Formats: sequence, C-alpha cells, structure tokens
Amino acid sequence: MGIVEEAHNVKILGSGEQTVVLAHGFGTDQSVWKHLVPHLVDEYRVVLFDNMGAGTTNPDYFDFDRYSTLEGYAYDVIAILEEFQIRSCIFVGHSVSAMIGAIASIARPDLFTKIVTVSASPRYLNDSEYYGGFEREELDQLFEAVKTNYKSWCSGFAPLVVGGDMDSVAIQEFSRTLFNMRPDIALSVIQIIFLSDLRHLLPHVSVPFHIIQSMKDLAVPVVVSEYLSQNLGSESIVEVMSTEGHLPQLSSPDVVIPVLLRHIRHDIAV
Repeated sequence: MGIVEEAHNVKILGSGEQTVVLAHGFGTDQSVWKHLVPHLVDEYRVVLFDNMGAGTTNPDYFDFDRYSTLEGYAYDVIAILEEFQIRSCIFVGHSVSAMIGAIASIARPDLFTKIVTVSASPRYLNDSEYYGGFEREELDQLFEAVKTNYKSWCSGFAPLVVGGDMDSVAIQEFSRTLFNMRPDIALSVIQIIFLSDLRHLLPHVSVPFHIIQSMKDLAVPVVVSEYLSQNLGSESIVEVMSTEGHLPQLSSPDVVIPVLLRHIRHDIAV
C-alpha cells in the first residue's frame, strides 16, 4: 500500500471504463456517499477517499502549512489520481471538495472529464457586490464557539447544517463524523474554508461543471449557484433540488441520488 493510499484511506470499488471519484466536504468522510456508491459500482470504477484532517485520517499526517489553503487538498487529489494511474475521471465534489476539484482541474485539466458539485461555494463571506450568506462577525462567533467547546459546538452545528428533523439519522451521522475530527484541526479547516475566496479562479476552469444545490441550504444560498454558473470559464448547468440542508445526499437520498446519477451519466446538452 502506497503512502497516499494509506493516508487517505483510498478505496477502489466496481469496474467500468470510466472512473468516478467521490470527494466529501468538511466534517464528513467517504461514508457520506454510502447511498450513492451501490448505484455506481456496476457501471463505473469508483474511487473513495478521505480528505486529510477528517476524523478517519491520522492527525499526525495533517500539515497545518500544507493545508493553510485549499491548494494543498487539490494536490492531494492529483496525487491520488496519479498513484492509481487514473488518466481521466468524473469528479463528484461535495461542499469544499467542489472547489478543491476546481483548483485541481485548473492545474491538470487532462485528469477531469467533468466536475459534478453538490452544495458548492467559491466564497462564504458577503461583500458589497456578492452574497455568500455570512457576515464576518457571524463567522468570528462560529470560530470562537469551535475554540471554546468543540463537542457542544458540534451538537448545535450539525442540526443547523443538515436541516430537517432533529432526530434524523443524517444528523446523527454528521454529528458522529464531525465529532471524530481533532478540534484544533477542525478549527483550522473551517477557518480556511469559510474565509476562502476563489472567485478569481472561476474563469480559469475549463472542465464542464454540473452544479447541484438544495433549495434551502444554511451554508450556501441558491444565488451562489447562479454566480458560479455565470462566472465559470467552462460550460455549466445548475439544478436546484427541492431538498433542504447542506448534505442532501445524506438527508434526502431518494431525491438526490437520481439527480446525481443523471449528471454523472449525461453530459451537458449543447
């Protein structure tokens, strides 16, 4: 087993001519794709991995300098593709991994046939001509809460982000993976994500982009999807689903899985 494979808990399932890479967002791990994977393995070669810093990874491998920007994660994606000699893939990125995939595709467009995103945002902070959903004061309060009592913060954050019924399995699942993160790593990662601004990179994306979004998402307002589509350098399509929450593939799989499969299987009609 190679270092990259071991560090990221890489799993390769199924068989097929095309490879689908599934990349998770903050506070989760590859298990967030559990409802989607069974529908892919008969048709595709499926690559699952954990972003460094996820609770399932070895915290000793987390390099705070390397992961002080999202580029560190993008180079991890490229390293995984190279280690397994994947010459091109359909990249499915949830939340921050949508932008990680975008960065990786700018560096190595040859490795990506298209990018399918769920709950993607290039910037979370509002500014004078852009609505990302958050004011700086709100984010500072969030960071302070993570610092002060991580377990308590997890308990409050999970239901807000997932949405829906407080006792749902999806909230329990997200709470579990969130709480598995080491608190200092979680704080570092969430600060990098929420304070990032990748708007300037969007025109440099040349790979087709499929943007999938919940109608109601605390972290990503619907207008962000339209902003992405209008500013990407590549062709793009937006689909807003009737779902609620930032992790719809976990909380509303009956709605989301058919949508994801359609965007994975079919290209944007020109």
